[in-house]
Amino acid sequence: MGMTSRERVLAVFAHEEPDRVPAWLGASPEFMELARRHLGLPDDEAVRRYIGDDFRRVYARFAGPAWAHPTEGLTCHGATYRSPFGVERHGYGYGQPFHHPLEHATTLREVHDYPWPDPAWMEPSDIRAQAAQWEGQYAILGGDWLPFFHDAIDLLGMENMLVKMYEQPELVDAVLTHIVDYYVGVSQRIFDAAADVIDIFFIGNDFGTQNGPVMSPALFERFMLPHLKRLVDLGHAYGLKVMLHCCGGFAPLIPLMIAIGLDGLQSLQPSARGMEPAQLKRAFGDKIVFNGCIDTHHVLIKGTPESVRAKTREILEIMKPGGGYIASPSHDYVLPETPVENVLALYAAVQEYGWYT
Repeated sequence: MGMTSRERVLAVFAHEEPDRVPAWLGASPEFMELARRHLGLPDDEAVRRYIGDDFRRVYARFAGPAWAHPTEGLTCHGATYRSPFGVERHGYGYGQPFHHPLEHATTLREVHDYPWPDPAWMEPSDIRAQAAQWEGQYAILGGDWLPFFHDAIDLLGMENMLVKMYEQPELVDAVLTHIVDYYVGVSQRIFDAAADVIDIFFIGNDFGTQNGPVMSPALFERFMLPHLKRLVDLGHAYGLKVMLHCCGGFAPLIPLMIAIGLDGLQSLQPSARGMEPAQLKRAFGDKIVFNGCIDTHHVLIKGTPESVRAKTREILEIMKPGGGYIASPSHDYVLPETPVENVLALYAAVQEYGWYT
């Protein structure tokens, strides 16, 4: 008898070989609608069951003041989203910020006096019921998404933040600490309410570009790693594995992430510098779980079902030995320009070639 999805995933995080490589699908609502129509299925859950997704995700709900709602009562023309820190954004998905509220801050007092959000705005009381529908069959992702690096960019502006790392490091520290204090508070509320029905604390920050890390390993270690460690320690305190979504060519940062006890990395874009799957597996495969590596950018969007199937088989042969690998596209948010039949070919290949016995 085969493993349940949850057993399969937990075996991978223990760096043991399960019955087959687990599969993961992170997709945009627009893509999921296309997949439902293509397959003639009634809902997203039916699509996930069809492809063999071994993961499910639970969410806290916003219960804060109306003026802080993420999508309602937006004040900027064309805004589509408001971050917990009051930054309105426009464009696809979460979009880009209209303004950087702390761009001109020069003192710690200005940072401390900013209207920081209250973790009580996020209500976790529904999470246990969300998880109950899956009856312990799947690996459950939970906790706040926690993009603290991106929120700091929203508040300070990218170039300004990087300059201040040299000129006013204490100001950057203060901004990051306030941001992470909020997210830690939210995730603690979630875990206090429902950690026993969650398996993986899933967080997201993009520290890579196509050609390498956004910042040097020294800057990353000085400014970002302490906050990432807070989150890893938080998840571990509740008995959870911690997995980070990170795009781009961030290979020089992986040893630092391993050193703080991070359990898994999700996305892993093989077309980015330094992210060749065989190289990653050889260097780090016994130290951290890899989730991704099947190229969304070139193979899934531009390929055919046959070429996707062949590439998926190739990646499985590289990544599956010894466990520690989850098969998925090299992006956590499959977009609607991705042909549905190519995505289905990926998961069909996992079901055919992902077995260990």
